[in-house]
Amino acid sequence: MKIRLAISDDKLEEVRHFLEEKGIEIDDDSEYVLTMREGYVGHLSAKNMETGDKVYISTEDILYIESYGHQIEITTGNGTYNGADPLCQLIVMLDPKKFTRISKSVIIAKRKVKQIRPSLSMKFVLTMQDGRRLEVTRSFYNSFRDAFNI
Repeated sequence: MKIRLAISDDKLEEVRHFLEEKGIEIDDDSEYVLTMREGYVGHLSAKNMETGDKVYISTEDILYIESYGHQIEITTGNGTYNGADPLCQLIVMLDPKKFTRISKSVIIAKRKVKQIRPSLSMKFVLTMQDGRRLEVTRSFYNSFRDAFNI
C-alpha cells in the first residue's frame, strides 16, 4: 500500500519511519493521504510546471494557491507549481494564522498581502507581493475582515 503524508514537519520523519517499518510505502502521488488531527503542515508536495519534477514547497514561500477546476496552482516568489490537494483539504492543512481563503478558488498567505483596498459591493481587492491583484468575494468578506481584524 502507498500513502502520501500531510503532517507537520516535526512529526514527519517519526511517522515516515514507523510506516516504512510496517511495510507501507510513502509516495507523493498516492491517492491516499494521512493527515494529522492537530498541527499544520510546514510544506506542500507539488510538481514543477515546466519540468514535472516533484518538489516540496515550504509554506513560508507560498504567496497564494488557486484552483482551476481540478487543477491546483501554488504560486511562490520563485514560480508556480501544480499542487496535488484540493483547496478544501489545503485550508485545513495550513495554519489559519498564516493563511485564509478569499474565494471559492483562492487561498492567500496573509503576510504576503502588500495592499488591501475596499471595493464596491462588500468586496476587497488585494495586491500581493508579486503584484498580482486578487479579489475577496462577498461570500468570504466577513471571514476576511475577521482574519485581518478589519
